[in-house]
Amino acid sequence: MLPVARPYSHLTRNCILPMRRRLAAEIRAQFEAFRATGLALDHVNAHKHMHLHPTVARLVVEIGRDYGLRAVRLPFEPRGPLRRSFPGERLPTPPPGFAVAALRRRLRRAGLAINDHVFGIAWSGAMTEDRILGLLPHLPEGVSEIYFHPATEMSSALRAAMPGYRPAEELAALVGPAVRRCIEELGIRLVSYADLAPVA
Repeated sequence: MLPVARPYSHLTRNCILPMRRRLAAEIRAQFEAFRATGLALDHVNAHKHMHLHPTVARLVVEIGRDYGLRAVRLPFEPRGPLRRSFPGERLPTPPPGFAVAALRRRLRRAGLAINDHVFGIAWSGAMTEDRILGLLPHLPEGVSEIYFHPATEMSSALRAAMPGYRPAEELAALVGPAVRRCIEELGIRLVSYADLAPVA
């Protein structure tokens, strides 16, 4: 007599639940590690924008409540400002719009503060002074986050993991007078996520 196979859904459920528990434990460990620094939690984002995945997003929101989570980065990078800044430049494919929209809805339902736009995805590792000076006049209305990977130097491990990244040039853009002057001339107000988050 042949053994009767368990239904596929049963096998899937048995495999997925332990993985979700491990994922939840890792997310909690990340929050714990940050809490141990004694720094104030400004906002949360995930490496490579993994919080676009609905399971990751749900766990970040649920677990983050225990650690004072009030704001999350929404990785929505509109193409228009990038094209106007550097016409004709080929841009990589952005994160999928349906995933961004779903994350936006989830974060708003949770009452968390979010940005309207983010810049630094298409030009990741190359947010140099010329890029920033070209982008700033074309920022859309609303709250835009511009993110960088600044550093004075790179270890061999980071160099291997992030080939082509230009952290020293990104740092120079952040601290250089040209970018500061452009921000002032355009009347751009600098804020943090803490400025956007509702008072606890």
